[in-house]
Amino acid sequence: MGVSHISSRSEEQPERWSRRGVLAALGVSSAAVLTGCAGAAGAAEGTSGTTAPGAAAASGAGSASAAASASASAKATAARQPVLTVTPADGTRKAAFTRPVEVTVTHGTLASVRVTGNDGSTLAGSLDGAGTTWTSAAHPYSGTKYTVTAQVSGGATHTSTFTTRAPGATFVGNFTPEAGSTSGVGMPVSLNFTHAVADRAAVQKAITVTAEPAVEVVGHWFSDTRLDFRPETYWAAGTEITLTLRLKDVEGADGVYGVQSKTVTFRIGREQISTVDLSSKEMTVRRDGARTATYPVTGGDSAHTTWSGIMVISERFEQTRMQSSTVGLGDEYDIADVPHAQRLTTSGTFIHGNYWAADSVFGGRNSSHGCVGLHDTKGAGDSSVAGYQFYESSMLGDVVIVKNSGDRTVNPANGLNGWNLSWARWKAGSAI
Repeated sequence: MGVSHISSRSEEQPERWSRRGVLAALGVSSAAVLTGCAGAAGAAEGTSGTTAPGAAAASGAGSASAAASASASAKATAARQPVLTVTPADGTRKAAFTRPVEVTVTHGTLASVRVTGNDGSTLAGSLDGAGTTWTSAAHPYSGTKYTVTAQVSGGATHTSTFTTRAPGATFVGNFTPEAGSTSGVGMPVSLNFTHAVADRAAVQKAITVTAEPAVEVVGHWFSDTRLDFRPETYWAAGTEITLTLRLKDVEGADGVYGVQSKTVTFRIGREQISTVDLSSKEMTVRRDGARTATYPVTGGDSAHTTWSGIMVISERFEQTRMQSSTVGLGDEYDIADVPHAQRLTTSGTFIHGNYWAADSVFGGRNSSHGCVGLHDTKGAGDSSVAGYQFYESSMLGDVVIVKNSGDRTVNPANGLNGWNLSWARWKAGSAI
């Protein structure tokens, strides 16, 4: 018999910590018997006695034989009534969410099955070739109450409910950039997980990053808590990026499950790439391929060289406090109001304004503790100086390339700096 198809789970599931449970058997009706067991009782087979021709029957034997035959026939008919079984059974309050839902019928076929969650989602599923077993295509969500509605062909409709249990431990992926934001062409999609991931393949399969215009996007694991996505080259200006998280109930580590099911989008703005040459002590800014500015700069001195390589602006502060103690340099400096600071590495490299050095330093010599400095004024309010102008022209995700610094290439995991890996090495860090 044909069976109505079940619509897919709703695209979005609420991000919540919920309780899980287990399915129970459907109720009994005159048309079909609903059980909570995995299998149904086999049909009883009736038999009837026969008498040899010409034999004389004892008094009442004929009527007794007829009664016995009628009783056996009734039992056989009852045994052939459809028996419906739902797993998890009706009323289960802590059903597993790691197995599919199954509805089976013996002595009949299924006309339709629908499984609906109290969150509005539905579980799609399919029948086997005999039309006697329906299995959900996906597992039920954790902490969700489900209603199973099943109809036997030519029979009544039966309803059962169960609630899945909640996971004991959970994790989420905190992502960069922010939903709805606009970033520079160097911005990767970076996720930091709140629990170490053991099954990297399962987690990565539950996350997709797509781009319009389309380009191949690949994930790379920097550690068991960090997964970044990027294309082979910088994003094209104007690209729209979609991050889809389907981590809910994905087991990232033993007994630790994801809770997110959401889709977010980001946008790439114009292309701005700035190149800092610490040999000439000059920075050239190019916007969409055209040079827009050249600034004299200062970099790290011989004892505190600046990282070389491709770096991406990951944080921006109109003013911020910088202390040498936070980067392992003791009490060498403590400046409460560094203007126009933009972070390039997690370890503390910034490109920022500098009001305390003499004008001759910029373009003249490298004298910093590792940061790239531009001439600026105290208070961050002077629009005529280089520090102010570069800050105003920049955004998160912009690329800053440092060369001729006298130091090695920055570690790709130190900040959002995965562009320092070749495409082959990047793809080798994928779990799928």
